Amino acid sequence: MYNISKYHGCGNNFVIMQEAELAEQLDIDPAKITMESDIMSDFEADSLDIVDMVMTLEDEFGIEVPDDAIESLRTVGDVVNFVDSHAQN
Repeated sequence: MYNISKYHGCGNNFVIMQEAELAEQLDIDPAKITMESDIMSDFEADSLDIVDMVMTLEDEFGIEVPDDAIESLRTVGDVVNFVDSHAQN
């Protein structure tokens, strides 16, 4: 079961989908994912993993993630906040 209470103010569908996607993509336990988790250092993601994650976000949420914004998506919280503020409601 996903602990969505740790993602205050964010849509549950996004949180569940992103947590599951990230866990599957990086082969990690979803329970280890927190808002403070650094995607590259905590989960050993490489640049291809980041590109794949961004493409998934764009497809799933109908948003565009500019290249300059990608560098600011360091933590899970950064990703959640970016999508929460850019997704069409």
